[in-house]
Amino acid sequence: MQTIIDFHSHLGDILYPGGGGLIEKRGVKKKSWFDPITLGQLTLNRHFGLGKIQHRLFSSWFVKAEQARNATATRENARLTMDKSGVTHTVCMPIPPYVEFSDLRKASEKDSGLIPFTGVNFDHLNKLESQFAEDIKLGAKGLKLHPIIQKISLTDERMAYAIKAFSKYELPILFHAGISYYYIGKEQSRNSPENGNIDDAIRMVRRFPAVKFVVGHAGMFEIAQVIRGLKDFSNVWVDTSFQSPGSIRKLIKAFGEDKVLFASDWPFGSRDVAVKAVQKACGGDHQLQRKLLSENAANLLGFK
Repeated sequence: MQTIIDFHSHLGDILYPGGGGLIEKRGVKKKSWFDPITLGQLTLNRHFGLGKIQHRLFSSWFVKAEQARNATATRENARLTMDKSGVTHTVCMPIPPYVEFSDLRKASEKDSGLIPFTGVNFDHLNKLESQFAEDIKLGAKGLKLHPIIQKISLTDERMAYAIKAFSKYELPILFHAGISYYYIGKEQSRNSPENGNIDDAIRMVRRFPAVKFVVGHAGMFEIAQVIRGLKDFSNVWVDTSFQSPGSIRKLIKAFGEDKVLFASDWPFGSRDVAVKAVQKACGGDHQLQRKLLSENAANLLGFK
């Protein structure tokens, strides 16, 4: 069986307190009756240049769909979608304080196909170095940063402190990139979409040239800025979540075939759609397809 490593996914409720409690629930189904994310994925994420416009015009519907998908992020559902799409391993990203590394580690002990990353609780930076040491010892394979949900910009000195503390382990750091929203109505004040801007990402990458950074979603709708601003950095990889076959081909051309990583951002994205988008982008080149679907991720994670 072909190895397929999904480099960006989630377990648990990453938007609300106690999110780790969702992981072991069973029989959870998506409740939203209208899901514009599904509509976009019918065309393998092809938006024909209208993606950002559609997302802004119907932002409340997209957020409702995201929240409905977020509520399905159980270990049971993760395994079901992995088996359906042929994904053998998936990297699981925490977002403290809602989902912690400890939540993901427990899940990975029950399913060896789950690869846990660790995260940063910015309320407890004084414990960060000892936390990282313990998490790495227990199997964390990288670090996840989410400047929007965590409301800390990539250029904030607290972010720099976390990156410095983690850098000695020489493991990848995946950060969210791209303008996005996660809350609506009375919770709108919790949004910090500006923290997903690409200029901050460029400044961060330039400041830490020895750190292996993965640009989450390749910047989403800001993919052109990611290509223009980050393609010449040797310490940058990109993941393909929410990108169309045409956009994935652009990423391969800009960053090189060894720096592009298959990802779905499940449960927000669909794994089977993400796999098909990569396969379409590779156009029958099986060696290239193996690189994107597994070999590049395995090399970055230090797997044989």
